[in-house]
Amino acid sequence: MLFRNLYIENAEKLQDIRVEEGVITEIGEALLPREGEEQQDFGGKLALPPFIESHVHLDTCLTAGDPVWNQSGTLFEGIECWAKRKEKLTRQDVRERVGRAVRLYAMNGIQHIRTHVDVTDPKLTAMEAILEMREELRDVMDIQVVAFPQEGIESYPNGRKLLEDAVRMGADCVGAIPHYEFTREYSVSSLNYAVALAEKYDKLVDVHCDEIDDEASRGLETLAARAYESGLTDRVTASHTTAMHSYNNAYVQRLMRLIQLSGINFVSNPLVNTHLQGRIDTYPKRRGVTRVKELTQAGVNVSFGHDDIFDPWYPMGTGTLRDVVFLGLHVCQMMGYEDIMNSYRFISTNAARTLHLGESYSIRVGNPASFIVLDAKNYYDALNQNAAVLLSCKGGRVVAQGVPGKKEALF
Repeated sequence: MLFRNLYIENAEKLQDIRVEEGVITEIGEALLPREGEEQQDFGGKLALPPFIESHVHLDTCLTAGDPVWNQSGTLFEGIECWAKRKEKLTRQDVRERVGRAVRLYAMNGIQHIRTHVDVTDPKLTAMEAILEMREELRDVMDIQVVAFPQEGIESYPNGRKLLEDAVRMGADCVGAIPHYEFTREYSVSSLNYAVALAEKYDKLVDVHCDEIDDEASRGLETLAARAYESGLTDRVTASHTTAMHSYNNAYVQRLMRLIQLSGINFVSNPLVNTHLQGRIDTYPKRRGVTRVKELTQAGVNVSFGHDDIFDPWYPMGTGTLRDVVFLGLHVCQMMGYEDIMNSYRFISTNAARTLHLGESYSIRVGNPASFIVLDAKNYYDALNQNAAVLLSCKGGRVVAQGVPGKKEALF
């Protein structure tokens, strides 16, 4: 198969991609078609590595308002709403909702998902169902599963055992939620336990870290120190870190050195955290998104995630990461031309580092033929015009396709 006339990652010259048996075998200008070779000419569209959802909760997706709505819009009321919905969980319920969410993602060019799955459930119903679907959907979507203790490790009955049980079932990552633990001591203990568990089972770590407006919430320093001391380094991710928005600058200056030494990744969720944070503020009102620009400038790896799709924490969402990037650039004040052109990296190459996808994630000869094509010449135009995903090719298999959006002024 020959995919013709593509601008690969904002390149200025058109190139063709030849795919054989699911692998990219040639990339070049005006490649000559072979006898009988199927061709698809895109006439000057943008090709990118597939998009990556580096932070979402598939187990909670599509449950907003069931059984109650989050009226305050706060993180903590969201947890209370989910605790009520969790009582109704069945494997079939989880499978049906996750299936719908994965199809939404596929249509929007996503081929990799890291999902956090609540393990503060004595039956581990959602974990069992999603681990099943991870295997069933492998050919169309790569799903990485985080064992996530939504109601705490030390502050939930048998929290340690449930977390380890989920890891032994096959979760890919160990999670934690230090800011939700009862005490500072529990917070530190939970992080120590999560890192030790990851070492024991050779797992990645992804922590919901300091997702709160309290500048005294300092789980990040503990997590970074453990990552540095344990040698896990970039196998560790700090998600949210919204308290960092409220830290004083002198503290951040000191903290940044530790973050750089640790090598940890960050995931920011602009849509959900601008919705959840600052709820107790009058004015001035905090944006509540971590310091993406400063972290990026310091050479720290940052990716973006959707976080929630129509659930107790976020009453909207369609599974498109374009909205996440679009809002993220605004609230992080990263609106320079080069910032916008390269912002696809927050949901592609940066996210690939977060998920530890390795060298196989890129559009180059010898790699699996996994890429997407957008209805634009470059990512600036794609983001600005909300360009459609024309093709999503995973390992040589077309898993989703679309048509260019057409609009016409009738005057």
